[in-house]
Parts: sequence; structure tokens; C-alpha cells
Amino acid sequence: MTSPADTRRSTPLGRFVSPVALLALMWVVQFADAVLPGSFSGFGLRSWDPSGLGGIVVGPLLHASWPHLIANSVPFLVLGCLVAVEGTRRFWAVTAMVAVIGGLGTWVANAPGTLTVGASGLVFGYFGYVVLRVFAPGRVAHRILYAVVAIIVVSLYGGSMLAGVIGVREGISWQAHLFGAIGGGIAAFAGRRRTPSP
Repeated sequence: MTSPADTRRSTPLGRFVSPVALLALMWVVQFADAVLPGSFSGFGLRSWDPSGLGGIVVGPLLHASWPHLIANSVPFLVLGCLVAVEGTRRFWAVTAMVAVIGGLGTWVANAPGTLTVGASGLVFGYFGYVVLRVFAPGRVAHRILYAVVAIIVVSLYGGSMLAGVIGVREGISWQAHLFGAIGGGIAAFAGRRRTPSP
């Protein structure tokens, strides 16, 4: 949950440093992967392989190609900043929860040996969080604002998010999308305190 102290310490623009920095790290990793021998993709999440569980942390930073990274960058930045509005600690807590739940779900649901890389699981997790935090306990004024934001987000990304789960082409992990969204939905309710009745 976001503490009042965390919110006060974060300046309006300062809250967006975390998603921008995380995206910048993805671009640095992709550049390094392009210029160095070999491929970093082997460090991604490899399903049903215990040694591949490290991909839960590393996998979202890796991308199969520049078009893969570019396709993820804009929605990651937009949705990540909408999560970061609630504070830096909240952003990292949501990111961690989405990565773990989305990663474990993908690890189990994918065919053994399947390698998954990319930030799309985080993107779907942020989407799930932004939409479902409307229903989480909190101040009425905040929930009204969240509802307006959620309507805009659904109108912009809802179709592509749905297609990313039920209409994906071969080579794209609907499992990462689905379990990432589930992780974001759980994060929307985790650590929330109900506002006391007056």
C-alpha cells in the first residue's frame, strides 16, 4: 500500500523516474545484446526448468528483437506511469508482484522448455492493476479519478489486451499476458486498507 509519507516525499515528476529508468534499462540491455557476442535471450524464463526460474526477474528486461522492444515500450511507459502516480514504493511493489505471479503462472502453463522473454507480462499486469484498482478500498474521490483513468485506458488498450490473450499468433505467449494481468489484478487489492466509515 502507498503510505502518506511515500506520497509526500515523491514529487509529481519524481514518481515517474522508476518506470522511465526501468524502460531505459531494457533499451540498454537490448543494445548490449545486439553488440555483444551470443544472445541474452537464453537467460529468459524457461518453463518447467528449475534453472530457468531466474527468468522471472531477468526475462522482462530481455527482448527477442528491436521491434519486440519497441512494441512494448509505449504501453509500458504509459501504463507504468499510471501505476507510479501512487508513489515509487507502490510502483515497485506492483512490478514485483506482477513479475512473480505472471512469471510463475507462465512457467507452469507453458509447454516444458518454452522460453519466454519480454516486458509484455508487465504491460498486461499494469493494465490489470489500473483497471481493477477502481474496485479496491480507498477514498471515494480517488476511486472516481481511477474510474475515469480506467475508462480511458480500456478504450485505448482494451482491444489489444483482449487480443493478446485470446487471439495471439504463434510465438507470442498468451500465458505471460494472462498471468501478468492476474498479477496486476491481485496487486490492486494487496496491501489496501479500507477507509474507515465516518
